[in-house]
Amino acid sequence: MAKSSPEFPFDAVGFDLDGTLLDTFRDLGAAVNYALELGGLDPVPVDSSKDLIGGGAKIMLARAVEQQGGMQADEFRALYKKMLRYYSENNAVHSRPYPGAIQCLDALAARGVKMAVVTNKFEGFATDILTQLGLAGRFETIIGGDSMGKGPDGKHLAKPAPDPVIEARNRCGGGSFAFVGDSSYDVAAARAANVPVVVAAYGYCDKPPLELGGDAVIESLSGLIPALETL
Repeated sequence: MAKSSPEFPFDAVGFDLDGTLLDTFRDLGAAVNYALELGGLDPVPVDSSKDLIGGGAKIMLARAVEQQGGMQADEFRALYKKMLRYYSENNAVHSRPYPGAIQCLDALAARGVKMAVVTNKFEGFATDILTQLGLAGRFETIIGGDSMGKGPDGKHLAKPAPDPVIEARNRCGGGSFAFVGDSSYDVAAARAANVPVVVAAYGYCDKPPLELGGDAVIESLSGLIPALETL
C-alpha cells in the first residue's frame, strides 16, 4: 500500500461500526424484539433501538428488559443467547453503509491511509456483516468487543476502555491515528488511548453530538477528510 500523502495528517483511521460506518439499527432492533417476545415482553418500536445501541448487544437487550421491569439473571442469560443466535442469522438483512461511506473509504485508501474497525459488537458478527456487504477487505483489522479478552474484573476489554483502539493503531503499523465514532463509548476510548476523535453526528449519539467532547463533529462521512485535515 502507498504511504499516506505528506499533506494528510494521519497514517491510519479507526471507525466504530454501528451508527458510524453502517446503519444497523433495524437488524439490531429486530433481534431485540425477537428476544423480548420470547421472554413474554412487549416489543419496542424498532426506531427506539437507536437509543439502546452503544455498549453492545447485551447492554442493548438489558436496557430494553429493564424498561419493562427486568428479569432474573439466569432467564436473561438464556434470552440473550437466543437473541445472539437469531442475530447471527439475520444481521445484514437491512444494515447498509451510510451515504458517503464507500466514497470516504475510497478517498482514504487513495491517500494511502490504513483503516480499522473497532466495535463493541462481537468480532465474528462485525466481520460477517462487513463481508456480506463487501467491505471487510478494506480494513487492516476488525476488532470486536470480545477481541481483546477480559480484564481483571472479568469484563471484556471493549470501549470505553482504550485497549481496542490502541490495538487497532498497532495493527495499522503505529504512526498517527484518528478515531471516528458516534457515542460516549467511542470518545472515552479514544481519549484514554490519547488519539483524536471525530464525532459522527448522523449516528446513534447517546448525547447531543456537540456535548460528546470530540475534536470535530461531522454531519456525514463526506465531511470526514476535511475534518481530519484540520486536526
